[in-house]
Amino acid sequence: MPSYTSLFVAAMAAATTSAFTTNFPSTQISSSSSSSTALFMSSTPELTKQCFLDGKKIRGPITPLGNFVLVRTKDTLDATDGGILLPDQAKDRPTEGEVVAAGPGKLHPHTGVRITNPVTTGDSVLFGKFDGHDMNYNEEPVTMIRDDDVLLYYKGVRMTLANVIPCRDYVLVAIEKQKTETSSGIVVAETVMKDYNPCEGKVAKVGEGRMTSTGEFSTPPCKEGDFVKFRDYAGNEVKIEGKEYSLVRMVDILTSIPAP
Repeated sequence: MPSYTSLFVAAMAAATTSAFTTNFPSTQISSSSSSSTALFMSSTPELTKQCFLDGKKIRGPITPLGNFVLVRTKDTLDATDGGILLPDQAKDRPTEGEVVAAGPGKLHPHTGVRITNPVTTGDSVLFGKFDGHDMNYNEEPVTMIRDDDVLLYYKGVRMTLANVIPCRDYVLVAIEKQKTETSSGIVVAETVMKDYNPCEGKVAKVGEGRMTSTGEFSTPPCKEGDFVKFRDYAGNEVKIEGKEYSLVRMVDILTSIPAP
């Protein structure tokens, strides 16, 4: 009769649509001698380490499949005018995390070409607040997301304009501060403008493009320095080094004016 643990692992795999598998060392260990077993155990400590998923022991470390990415979430900090760091209280802002493990990428359903995963273990990523499947892995909160959920990625401790890379077909747009005075001189209260989402700005960074069915990248519709307009509410707000930016998919860009 299957144990409760094996049933739990099978249920979790089904719940996450085969998002990951677990490395099982017993299939590789020879039972011919205890010495050879001990040698194998010592040479592969990552397989012998006890792993737990949502409080239940599993067979080994999680290995994401396809285009799934296992991310360890981390707190996003903002600085006040006095320099005090406070947790970001904006619930609609993207979530920041570190990649624990990433799958090899998905296969295109028509051509069979592998669409490689844009991120690797150790990368820091930004993804949608409500994307993915939350879990508790080895007493740490983690999220299983898809590579399509990644907005941008970078290497290092904190995001800077120099180290961030928009993921695939995303464009990082610098949002200009909205004017609180009309052309006729009427001053508009800031409380009126607080819910207004600007849909234009200057391109700060451009992703490599969307990967096609042949494994090649499509040509981006704009380049750094261009002024762009995009669909209302299409952008994902993000703050980098105290400045407001918006991450927009290339298909949501309506027009692009080349930089002079």
